[in-house]
Amino acid sequence: MNIKQVILKAFHDHPGEFISGEELSQTCGCSRTAVWKHIEELRKDGYEFEAVRKSGYRLLIAPDRLSAAEITAGLDTKRIGQQVIAHDEVVSTQPLAQEAAARGAKEGTLVLAELQTGGKGRLGRPWHSPKGTGIWMSLIIRPAIPLPKTPQMTLLTAVSVARTIREETGLPVKIKWPNDIFIGDKKVCGILTELNAESDRVNYLVIGIGINANSVEEDFPQDLAKIATSLRIESGQSLKRASFIQQFCRFFEEEYDYYLENGFGRVKQEWEAHSYTIGRWVNVQTISQRLEGRAIALDDEGVLMVEDQAGVVHKVYSADVNYRANP
Repeated sequence: MNIKQVILKAFHDHPGEFISGEELSQTCGCSRTAVWKHIEELRKDGYEFEAVRKSGYRLLIAPDRLSAAEITAGLDTKRIGQQVIAHDEVVSTQPLAQEAAARGAKEGTLVLAELQTGGKGRLGRPWHSPKGTGIWMSLIIRPAIPLPKTPQMTLLTAVSVARTIREETGLPVKIKWPNDIFIGDKKVCGILTELNAESDRVNYLVIGIGINANSVEEDFPQDLAKIATSLRIESGQSLKRASFIQQFCRFFEEEYDYYLENGFGRVKQEWEAHSYTIGRWVNVQTISQRLEGRAIALDDEGVLMVEDQAGVVHKVYSADVNYRANP
């Protein structure tokens, strides 16, 4: 951690308390003058401190900014989120995370931005990413799993995001196969998983996560307002985005470690328990065919099982899934 991160961690560990300049200098391994300079830099970033002679500094207000210092301060994971690359504006976090992964970035590295000008979802669809309202981030992982199991990482991520939303907002979220989070019948989050692998092993996965956090209705273009929503719209309250990301990192690491040790069973159970898809009549468009039927379950590998009107069960590995009224 750099000095800013160490200072913020100290205040996160002692909320509402004064910390002396001498104590901060010892914690940071620098002079009291250097501590003062870094606190002044944090003030320019929007942090508000109270300074009292002989008492030290107390953090009063932390801005809702997605900075590496704010996210790593107080984060108690072992690796997920411990390295953060934060940007103000990018085209997309996905290629930046891919570049970082190719250069050897550690597992758990997060690449995030306040604004994406060219965010993409599945099948190259544009993702609306206005500044300061959402959580636009990409996570690098390096799982030691066979190539055919990598789609399970999308389902694991969806379970982790849904759990975070429930814990942080109390909202009843559902997971649409394979990569969307819904509240009611509107989308609040999309997940895009991209793979780099060789014939016999996974090099890394980059998991893109876009969450409409603090958007208001006016932030959505007219065509999106009919199908998309935000956590703020649904809950009526603003979300502290950095705290949400920290909670996601904890839940993801817990699910991920359990998965690596015990397999896909728990992810499957949690996904089905909060599924938007299971039990619905669906239109499925794969590269080679079109299928209509009822989504009945995930199999033990995470493949969607669809039963057509003739009673034949089809395995859907990758497809565009749309919904229709039950026959």
